[in-house]
Order: sequence, then structure tokens, then C-alpha cells
Amino acid sequence: MYLRSTKRRNQDGTEVEYFQLAHNVRNPRTGKPLAQIIHNFGRADHVDRDSLVRLCRSIARVCGVSVQDTLPAVGETTSSRTQTLWPDDVKLLRTLELGPVLALEALWERLGIAAALHKIIKQHGYRVDYERALFAMTANRLCDPESKLGVWDRWLSKVYLPSCQDLKLDQMHEAMDMLQAHSTAVEEAVFFRTADLFNLEVDLIFYDTTTAAFAIDEEDDDQGLRRFGRPKNGAWSPQVVIALAVTRDGLPVRSWVFPGQTADASTVARIKADLRDWDLGRALFVADAGMNSQQNRQDLAKACGKYLLATRLGSQAEVKEEVLARPGRFKVIAENLQAKEVMVGDGERRRRYIVCYNPLEAKRQQLHREQVLRELEAELAKHPDPKATARWAIDLLASGRYRRYLKIDEATKRLVINRQAAREAARTDGKWVLITNDDTITLEDAASGYKGLLVIERCFRTLKSTQINLTPMYHWLPSRIEAHIKICVLALLLARVAERQCQLPWNRIRDDLSTLQVTEFQTPNFLFFQRHEPTENLLATLKSLEISMPKPVVSITPNTTKA
Repeated sequence: MYLRSTKRRNQDGTEVEYFQLAHNVRNPRTGKPLAQIIHNFGRADHVDRDSLVRLCRSIARVCGVSVQDTLPAVGETTSSRTQTLWPDDVKLLRTLELGPVLALEALWERLGIAAALHKIIKQHGYRVDYERALFAMTANRLCDPESKLGVWDRWLSKVYLPSCQDLKLDQMHEAMDMLQAHSTAVEEAVFFRTADLFNLEVDLIFYDTTTAAFAIDEEDDDQGLRRFGRPKNGAWSPQVVIALAVTRDGLPVRSWVFPGQTADASTVARIKADLRDWDLGRALFVADAGMNSQQNRQDLAKACGKYLLATRLGSQAEVKEEVLARPGRFKVIAENLQAKEVMVGDGERRRRYIVCYNPLEAKRQQLHREQVLRELEAELAKHPDPKATARWAIDLLASGRYRRYLKIDEATKRLVINRQAAREAARTDGKWVLITNDDTITLEDAASGYKGLLVIERCFRTLKSTQINLTPMYHWLPSRIEAHIKICVLALLLARVAERQCQLPWNRIRDDLSTLQVTEFQTPNFLFFQRHEPTENLLATLKSLEISMPKPVVSITPNTTKA
């Protein structure tokens, strides 16, 4: 017996559907089954639905089965109907984020960070697994940066990280102390593991410094790191100096923390001592003009062997008078890069300079200078008595835009345009000069290698921007400040590795990973987490990172809260 549906087409082209209760009987003559109508319910759009439901339930009661009506009855909402369909003994407790921490933990293990920390914990007899605390603080910098208190009090309750749920706040601070005490061993083990894993060519080591300021009024004593110094962002407050060495792929080699008043050039001696024991093979040390001094070049030659440094065009007489004045044809390397080689001196004391030229940048600087000179001419013309002691003249002399092209005439004591300064500036339009002690590096590699120094600027932006949020720092002990920076550098390493494998910025990777979440359910006997269904972007991201999709039921444990 079954419910039969038949359709009839009217003359106006419309179709009418009918419901009939029928059962099949076999024709005694032909042996073929035929439908025998038991009851006509009439047109489908006129049928009393509730009567059909009652009929179904009466039949089900006799057969010992149950019938569930998935459509709400009159006066009943869909939400209340859904609640009746959900089993009473199953409760949905919460939903947690899984994707980002899943990927970061896989990279943490793959890069050998966990192994290096466990080795230190075992060798020095630590009784607490501080590796879990350090991973939680590192992963938080790339997910939702918080203070250490925020990681423990708020963030861990939002992500599926069962191995970190029992962490205490004191353990996080103790883990920072452990990392600071053994940072050299951790950095060395992790770097060489990363270099071996990705077959990195450690032929270029880019080095630069930045600053991180603190919102305090006074600097620390002689034993502290937070000291007044010249900041990179123009503010004047106590700060620390952060130095970073990275590969040409932007992967951190090592980081250093110096007191806030430390000059860039004075940090090279520390770099020399720290990298001496690292067997980096043939490594070319690339740095900006702030590291370039005769003493630093000698130290770098001893520590790393070879260097490639920028020079200051305006302050070094040899560069101004000999290197830039030396005639020679530039070799075209790219549309925005030309270079030529200039040798100064003879024998072992000779110095190899490389003059680089960007014609596009030269044109931009020329147009900018012409615009500035026109503005100055118009400004001077507005004042018939351009005395240098006037308020407007003092403002121009203090302006970063105009003061380069102004001078005070000694005879008249008036403010005039310095045409000689404009001509000298034109000589250096689009040019920068490098010095190297590596005679084997080609002209093209030297010029292109220095342009790669931009990769470290990107690293600093990542550390200090909304991605990792190096600042603000809530620590005042030197060891905690240094440990916080080391944690941020570990986060930078994880982000760079992920970007290298996915060929996408970390923000895009994180957004795709965030779609993978787990929901916790409770039954009378068990608690279990079930993951959500993955999107296509998530599957592609996990494939690029070489990470397997978790099983549908991530974990299941006995329910110990039942009565």
C-alpha cells in the first residue's frame, strides 16, 4: 500500500495533482501488476495535511515506529520545531577556532622549535613543560595579539588547544625566563633546521636595526634596557634597539636587543662575536649606511668574511670626490637598475665601490627638486625684505622640505636659495653607492643583493604592525623584554614559512584557516568536538602547508560532569 500521485493537464495548460491511496494487485490473466485505488484524497492543494499526518502516525503506532513532522504546525515557529527534533540528551556547548593554531603547531614542530625547547627542558631539569607556554604565546602573536595575561585569561578559551588549557600565568612568565636564558641555543638549532628543511642558500645575510618605544616618562637605571635614544619613528621616549639578521627569503637568522641609546654602528661588534661560532659557509653581510665605518668593516671581515654596505653620499669625501666623479658607462641590469664598478686605491688596500643608478627614481627626484625650488622662489618673492631673522625665514630654515636648498648670505644677512646645493643634489639623483670586500661577487649580484635589503624592512613592518604587534610591551625586566622580542621573532619565522609555502600574505592565510572551527557537544556519557566542513580555500591552504585535514570527530572524552 502506498500514496499515489497523479497529474492531469487542463485545457488552459495548467497541471493539477491528485493524491490517492493505492496498492498493487496482479492481473490474473496477464500476470502484470496493476494499481488498485483504495481511497481518493482529491486535489493535492486541497488535501488536509494534518489529516495525512495523523494517518501516518496511527499507522506508525501500530507498526512500532515513530514519525517526525519536519514542518511547523500552525502557530509554531521553525526554531521551536528544530528544538523538538534535537535529541534532549545532546547539548551544544561552544564553538572554538581550530585552523590557525592547527597550522602553526604543525610548523612549530616541523621547524624543530618544539624539539629544541624540549631538549633544553630535559638538559637543565625543568619540571614544567614550558614549551607549551611558549607555543601559546607565539601563536597568539599571529592570531589575536594579547598581553601574556590576555593569552592566559581570554585567548586560550577561544581556540581549540587542549594541550595548553591547564597553563598558569606564572608558567608563561617562567617560560619567558627560560627562553631568554637559552635563546642562543634555540635560535641556532631552529635556524639550521629551517635551512636544512627548505634547502636555503645562506649566501646573503641582511642586517638592520629598529626601535621599540615604551609609554613611560623615565628611563631605566644602568642595568636596564629602556633608555632614551634617537627613535626611528620620530618620537622621544625610552626605547630599546632591536637588531635582526634575515636571509634573502626573509627568514630570521637571529635577533638581538640593545639598550635604547645604542648607535647602529656600535652593534656590529656584538654581531661579530655571536656569528663567529655559526658555520654559515659563504655568507655576504648586507647592511645599510648606518653600519658603515672603517672599524665595522674590519670587524665584519673577521666575523662574516665578506660584506656589502651602503655608503653615505654626502659625508664621505672619497665617495663624493672620487667615486661619483669617476667617468664610466653604466651597465643596464633592469629597467630600474643600472650599475658600474669603481676601484679606489691599489693592492690589498684597494676598495671596491659599486655605483647604482635608478633612472626612474632620478627623474622623480629631479621633478621634486624643481617643485621645491619653485615654491622657495615664490615664498621669497612674497617678502620684500627677506631677513634671515624674520619668523617666516626661521620657519623655512627649520623645514625638512626646504632647508637643504637655503642659505644665509653673509654680506646681506638675507635668506637666499643655495643654487650650489641644488647642483650637487642633481649629481646624486637616483644614485646610491655600495662598498664590498668580495671580489668574486658580480656587478649584477651586488646591485641586486643590496636592493634585497628591503626584505628586512618588511620584516620590521610585520613585527611592529597589526600583524604581530611587537608593541606595546608590558614588561620592564630586561630579561622579559628580550624574551618578548624573541617570541615575536619566532612568530615572524612561522609567518614567513607559511607565506613561502602558500605564496600568500599571512593575513590571507589566517583568514582561510579561521574558517576551520570545532564545536563541542555533550551527551550523558561523553564530551566530543566535531569539526566543521572545510571550504575549498581552506583545503587549498592546508594542501600548500602540507597539513592533513583533522578527522570529523577531533576528540572524545568521558563526561565526568553527569550526575
